[in-house]
Amino acid sequence: MANSGNGGVFDLGELRNLIDELGSVSGEEREALLAEMAGENDECDCDDCESEVLSFPPVELAPPAELAGAVRSVPLVRDARRLAAWTGAREVTAEGFLPPGEAREVSGELGLTLDRLRLVWIVAVNGGLLRITRAGVSRGEEPSDLMRFWDGVVMDVLDRTEEGLTGSAVADEHLTEMLATIYATTDGITYAALIEGMLQAHEIGCEARAHEMRRLRETLPGELDVALDLLQYCGLFERGAESVRLTPLGVWAVRQDLLREGHDAPLLSEIAGFAELSACELVDAMLTGEAPSSAPALWAERRVPEDAARELIKVAASGTAGQRGVIGTVLAEMGPEAEPAMREALAEPAMWRHAAVWLAVRDLEAPVLTEEDGTWLAVDTLATLLHIADVPEAMEEFEELEAGDELLRLVEDISRSSHPDAIAVLELLGANHPDATVAKAARKAAMKARSR
Repeated sequence: MANSGNGGVFDLGELRNLIDELGSVSGEEREALLAEMAGENDECDCDDCESEVLSFPPVELAPPAELAGAVRSVPLVRDARRLAAWTGAREVTAEGFLPPGEAREVSGELGLTLDRLRLVWIVAVNGGLLRITRAGVSRGEEPSDLMRFWDGVVMDVLDRTEEGLTGSAVADEHLTEMLATIYATTDGITYAALIEGMLQAHEIGCEARAHEMRRLRETLPGELDVALDLLQYCGLFERGAESVRLTPLGVWAVRQDLLREGHDAPLLSEIAGFAELSACELVDAMLTGEAPSSAPALWAERRVPEDAARELIKVAASGTAGQRGVIGTVLAEMGPEAEPAMREALAEPAMWRHAAVWLAVRDLEAPVLTEEDGTWLAVDTLATLLHIADVPEAMEEFEELEAGDELLRLVEDISRSSHPDAIAVLELLGANHPDATVAKAARKAAMKARSR
């Protein structure tokens, strides 16, 4: 769903559809339209989706000394050290690996398959336990920074997926998603849920056909069992009777990878203070960018849903469009438990339309919105731009602000809107929209609105 980057709640294109269609459809169709408008059924095939910034629940890491002490006990690391001790100084192949005979010898002594030996060799070389030069291989040094060494070990493991790390093509394809999913479930995930999630990810992400999905439903459980054994050997997973979870070292490593990818993966200690703020203070922190995107969820978790919603609505009812925008993102995550507070919001002039949409998308009884109401919501969404420093950049995130007849019609409708920010929004579009036709139309509409 396109938004302002600071919490815009509604998709502008769907609001345009609402203006055109909502007044003439049945109640069932109306709810479907509202659900679509709120983004519940959005499907996107744009190239940018793969780089979407995700927000993960806060985690608590084990103490640094405990984590560092656990690195050498990881089976993969232990075997890398044993391999380095066995290898000593000797010649290697042109590819920088042990000759076949010696590889078979050491794999037998260490109890490793040749595939696993290659992974151990890569970890030993990249981690500095072995040093390869033109003269051959020689013993390296023990790592002085164990957590930096561990980070490198995990990167070596993840880099092997394209060559077949786990023995399961599906597990290799979706390993990053698997790790992120388990990271987000601190209590672990059942094998059944993990298998079903991977099947869905493969069916959707890889456009797998029906016959392939039937085969995978039979073979994936066995493949996943082997893959999890390998990942347990690598120190990432702990396995129980019916579930799997990340080890403390696994949590640390996956978080490092998420942060490298630009995702929001905070520590509980980093955002715990936001849970103690008042609703108004939280909203201000969200508007200024001080609060990470995971802070509102923690804030809401520490409160009774109905009470939390009521606090937010109080701020939104008397606040700016920018405040309503970020508040809308928090309210959108709340379930039916917040219904009493949202029904109270129907009496608030600045909030009742938002509340009506919130209720409707949850299949709860809600007022019917008119064409004018749809335009009012569009203005309120665009008005979040008035509270953003870099308007041109933020405007790019409103995909529905692309030039065209639809936008020109909306500009004209805005000039007749009763929203208090209507003129300011038109002036903003007139000054910042990159299309000269739209900018000129917005300036002309602003003059009309002022003359009225």
